[in-house]
Amino acid sequence: MGSFPGHALPGTLFLVVGIWHIWCSVMRYASNPKSYRVRVWNPVPGFDGRLKYLELYIIAIGTFIDMCIELLYSTHLKFFVHGVLNPSHMNDFEHAGMLLMFFVFSVVALLSEKSSFIPSLPEGALGLIAAMAFCAEYLLFYFHSTTHKGLEGHYHLLLVLLVGLCIVSVVSGALMPTSFPADLCSGVAMTLQGLWFYQTAFTLYGSMMPEGCQFKGSGILCRSVDSEVRGQLLANFQLFALVFCVLGGVAVLYSFAAMRFGGSTSDDFILSSQTAENGLDHE
Repeated sequence: MGSFPGHALPGTLFLVVGIWHIWCSVMRYASNPKSYRVRVWNPVPGFDGRLKYLELYIIAIGTFIDMCIELLYSTHLKFFVHGVLNPSHMNDFEHAGMLLMFFVFSVVALLSEKSSFIPSLPEGALGLIAAMAFCAEYLLFYFHSTTHKGLEGHYHLLLVLLVGLCIVSVVSGALMPTSFPADLCSGVAMTLQGLWFYQTAFTLYGSMMPEGCQFKGSGILCRSVDSEVRGQLLANFQLFALVFCVLGGVAVLYSFAAMRFGGSTSDDFILSSQTAENGLDHE
């Protein structure tokens, strides 16, 4: 992940899934608050059910592609050196392990819904599996073999905080299956994590590098302590701006959903969504 594409690809996955989760949460709550239930993943309504599992397929395919890049392309197939794991590519192995957990979550969810190999799992169980994937991501970035220091370390520290928020919100949703705030918070946390991956890519590997700092060798070097501190303060402001924008977007989406779907059970989108959910309950 130590490159612009390495941060942009997982950032895209988290961003797309997070925005979809936010929209589905506010739409379902605005349409019927009393029957609201937390969903770890949300079916795509309409299209005669052909796209119902699109979210899970996006997670499975996206993580598999990224995992192949980390394991096959980044390592150049040099997995072992003198009988041990190649120490030069330990970070690639760690990234692949994190992605494997999200791949396992999507495959388990698909098998639970579409096959008889795994009995249909309740949302709470799927939530705990998703939380385990986020825990793997948290441990990866907290105990990374690549020692992130200075400005780069600060960006990864803020990323770890967002991953921790994902863990707390998903576990809360599993323990409180009717909690709209917990469900909404998980979508917000995933969206922020995706945006922060992009912000990290643009700042550390793109055109938004703070003045006085530069990418040199395999890390970020700043000319002075003042330059490094200025870059860290800028990172804090960037995160605040992203949080402000996401919360503002959530408010706009909720207002739209309340006007469009509030108290209207005859809307085609709501009916198709409810049909998709009922189909999941009976499978």
